[in-house]
Amino acid sequence: MRALRTPDERFVDLPDFPFESHYVEIPATPVEGDQTDDEKLRVHYLDEGPTGAAPVLLLHGEPSWGYLYRHMIPPLVAAGHRVVVPDQIGFGRSDKPTEMADYTYARHVAWMSSLVFEHLDLNDITFFGQDWGGLIGLRLVTAEPERFSRIILSNTGLPTGTPPPGEAFMAWQKFSQDSPVFPIGELINRACVSDLSPTEIAAYDAPFPDDSYKAGARIWPSLVVTSPDGPEGAENAVAWEILKAWEKPLLCCFSDQDPVTRGGDKPFRALVPGAQGQPHRTIEGGGHFVQEDCGPDLAQLVDDFVGGRLT
Repeated sequence: MRALRTPDERFVDLPDFPFESHYVEIPATPVEGDQTDDEKLRVHYLDEGPTGAAPVLLLHGEPSWGYLYRHMIPPLVAAGHRVVVPDQIGFGRSDKPTEMADYTYARHVAWMSSLVFEHLDLNDITFFGQDWGGLIGLRLVTAEPERFSRIILSNTGLPTGTPPPGEAFMAWQKFSQDSPVFPIGELINRACVSDLSPTEIAAYDAPFPDDSYKAGARIWPSLVVTSPDGPEGAENAVAWEILKAWEKPLLCCFSDQDPVTRGGDKPFRALVPGAQGQPHRTIEGGGHFVQEDCGPDLAQLVDDFVGGRLT
């Protein structure tokens, strides 16, 4: 597996991003059936706040990176939380395999499992996931539920292929494969309600000096489960059975202006015991990347939910 590493100078003086970088090496091919070898990938993560506090794990999705959480990290740290924000493999300051075939749903789950469980050994976790952050993070939750204390979901899901994705997602999937250009910063800007500044758009482009770094960003929409017999469809169905027995708190805070995930909160609210009676929120004025549009409000919501103050 050949992987690229974005030069450090691409990340100098990013606006509102003063956080210290941490790195760890994880197996490049961690899934059963992979050819075993000694190849490693370097994964980047932020670890802010008191190390003795219970962690809040924030997972990003497509095609963003940890920069997405820059408006949530400071208020959460100020409230006393330890905040852990990984960059998924293929994104941010993490290594980027160059072939689309190097990326699978199962590998993404295994890569994050290696970081969160084996290297960081996190427990008493509050998990917040958006977009692919939810698709991967919910698999972590259902693999080792004893490590997690609560779940917060925004603009995400855990698809099994039944029902199939809506037209908005299928159009996005087609664009990701067919478009001759894939302008990541501008794509993120289009999916926000408020316009990003040119320097913020550049920060989202920073991990990708050219198209050779974008294999993961290009392929990720095609890894979403769209039929029950597709890759990881059965595994997601098993994860749903675990969620149907999940009694610890689960909160949905989907935004009101995301056509891709609209209505995606309904299965969680209906089927997960821990979601019953919770003060679920619709975040007004938020697009798909609700962390950009409403980051401080989301941070306050997370803090209040952890503290039992959300009513």
